[in-house]
Amino acid sequence: MAKNSEKIKFLESFGNRIQALREEKKLSLRQLAQNCEIDYSDIAKIEKGQRNIQMSTILELAKGLNKSPKELFDFDFDITKHTIDQ
Repeated sequence: MAKNSEKIKFLESFGNRIQALREEKKLSLRQLAQNCEIDYSDIAKIEKGQRNIQMSTILELAKGLNKSPKELFDFDFDITKHTIDQ
């Protein structure tokens, strides 16, 4: 299982990617929220890495940003630096 700090780093990296995509499209948090079924305050928490989201939320974000779900995960995260405790 991944250590807590590794999970936090991954969530922060994902959040940074969502924020970059949103800003690239010149969308405010409220505008993105209007494009998908996610409250703007939840999007803000996702962007800060404070939310561990479900697959359905990934789909809604992808729709709201007009991107494929795969594109939301296009960020650097070196998995070799993160070991799994067994």
